[in-house]
Amino acid sequence: MLKKLFGLGKKEAEQVQPQQEVVVSPITGKLVNIEEVPDPMFAQKMMGDGVAIEPTEGKAVAPVAGEIVQVFPTKHAIGLKTKGGIELLLHIGLETVNMKGEGFTAHVKEGDKVNVGDTLVEFDLDLINEKATSTITPIVITNMEAVASLEKETAAETVAGETPLLTLKL
Repeated sequence: MLKKLFGLGKKEAEQVQPQQEVVVSPITGKLVNIEEVPDPMFAQKMMGDGVAIEPTEGKAVAPVAGEIVQVFPTKHAIGLKTKGGIELLLHIGLETVNMKGEGFTAHVKEGDKVNVGDTLVEFDLDLINEKATSTITPIVITNMEAVASLEKETAAETVAGETPLLTLKL
């Protein structure tokens, strides 16, 4: 009776249904397990869990709808936050910070709102191959404490803005 009068129990029912977010591929290329990234910071998940992609095109798009929270001055890495509060780091290549922005063109800035598929950064794959350790691009959830469960997709090839990579339950 009290439940009917005061609406008690409603919040408990809402909390039982977990929220879900899907992260799609920001880059067209070949899917790589995060543990296989040739950089211990990513392979040992020190920054968080996720996946990586070996790009076949020099363009990164938004893998989620949300807000740009950081564009590194060197344009090699972008931080995004989803409407559900998940924070993602897109790190184009390994040791690309040393390129000091050469070969990278950012199409977004901090505070911009983006939708899935919006262009974030264009980059010169040949230049990255020449000047950096690798073109492998990790996509990492940096606030794993906000994620109840993470399911990784197994597609071998990815299409930017289309191929699902991660399903997150919040």
